[in-house]
Parts: sequence; C-alpha cells; structure tokens
Amino acid sequence: MPGDDGASVLRFEHVTLVFDTTPALDDVSFNIREGETRIILGSAGGGKTTLLKTALGLLKPDAGRVFVFGEDVTHMSEAQLFDMRARIGVLFQEGGLFDSLTIEENVAYPLLNQRLLRVPLSEALPRVEEALQFVELEHTLDKFPSELSGGMRRRVGIARAVVAQPPLVLYDSPTAGLDPITASTIISLIIKERDLKNTTTVIVTHRYQDGTWLDDFRYNPKSGRLEAARHDGGREKSSTMFSVMREGRIVFEGDRAGLEACRDPYVAKFVKQ
Repeated sequence: MPGDDGASVLRFEHVTLVFDTTPALDDVSFNIREGETRIILGSAGGGKTTLLKTALGLLKPDAGRVFVFGEDVTHMSEAQLFDMRARIGVLFQEGGLFDSLTIEENVAYPLLNQRLLRVPLSEALPRVEEALQFVELEHTLDKFPSELSGGMRRRVGIARAVVAQPPLVLYDSPTAGLDPITASTIISLIIKERDLKNTTTVIVTHRYQDGTWLDDFRYNPKSGRLEAARHDGGREKSSTMFSVMREGRIVFEGDRAGLEACRDPYVAKFVKQ
C-alpha cells in the first residue's frame, strides 16, 4: 500500500502548460506513490490527456517541474525521455494500435524498438503470446486491428502496455465508447494487472464507476477471480486515490470517502453518474 513514506513514481510541482493563451494545465501539483491507483476524473477538455502527455514528456510545461521515478524529466532530451518511457506502459485512447501491423507485431513493438527493452525476436514472441493470453486474445496473433472489435482492440492495447512489465501504467480513457459489459472486462483486466505485478496505475476517465471498481475489488491469483477488497472481516485500507480536474486545474484530491462527501457541484456530478 502506498503511504507517506512510499517511493514517488509520478510527481508534478506547480506545472502550467499554455496553448495559445489558454492554460491546458494550470498550476497542477500532485504526488503518486509506488503501488497507488490514481483515478483522474474530469469532463472532456479538462486537461486529463494533456496531463498524461506531459508526464511522458510529449508536451513540455511552460512552468513547474515533472518527476518520474524520482528523476526530474522536465528538460530531458528526447533520447533520455525515450529510455524513461521504457519503464512506463501506456494505453492510448481507442487502443492506439498500428493499423499496418499484425496484432503480434503491435504487441511486440516495445520489445523490438525500445533500446532498454530490446530483445531478439525469438525472445519477444513468447512474451507477446503471454501478454495476449493475459487479455484472452492469444488467437489473434496474425490478425490486423481492423479485424477486431473496439473492445478487443482495447484489450490488445493493454497487452502492449504491459508486455514489458512496466512499474507504471497510464490508461487514457480505457472504457470510452464501450458497452457496459466490455467496459467491465477492461477494468477487470486493469485490476488483474495491477494486483499481479503491484503496478502503479493511473487512469484518466469521466466514469466514476471505473474508479469504484478499482477501489472495491482485488484480483485473487489463487481463484483467478476478482474478490471484494476485504481484510480480517473488514474493509482493507484502500490504495486508490481520486483527483478531479476542471479547466486544467485539480479541484479535488483525496480518497473515495472524501470525494463522495464533497459538496462542490462540479465534483459531485461525477459521483452521481
């Protein structure tokens, strides 16, 4: 469980990023610790995806600093950022797969192209098969993304994000546009990955239900099922924290109880979904 003395995995210090004259991120500060699950809620255009891109170094802040695994990455070169990203798994919106590559090639991509992860093709294939088996799509190796449903493409995206077993995984709206059953499958896979590997997990979403699932359930490897998060007959201490963004600012940060008790009308509307 994360605590005040846990290692910092992702930290923003007064980060501001302006597009033209409009702040996309406005004095954003937070600290996500090892093993923590962070749910970042907000409406479209609130800055959620911009925050993830800034964490990855794809966007440079105009002010403030960004730390990843304790290192200041704010002014890193692209070569340095490329190595840093090797330790981060990312599920982009809509899966972000390469249309011209097979599913096998898509999932193998980090293992064949990241300098710090690079392995021979003969070593990559078993790991790709394992990752696809994890998301129950091992039969799709030779298919192309266009041959799969939206939910299946999202699951392949998860396989690619976790194939290198990164300590930090960022999920950008993983359930957007999916039917409720498929969305539940995606969240169940995220919980499974988090609990098997003790992965620090960051999810940006507009769906409060995504966060409650991650808070309410744990994956039991013995039974192979999700189980209610209970300990000694009572609720275990949660490792899930919530942030709410509005117009580039974090307007709430805290645990689920605090979120559900918050009287701010903008924050409360996410809980009432």
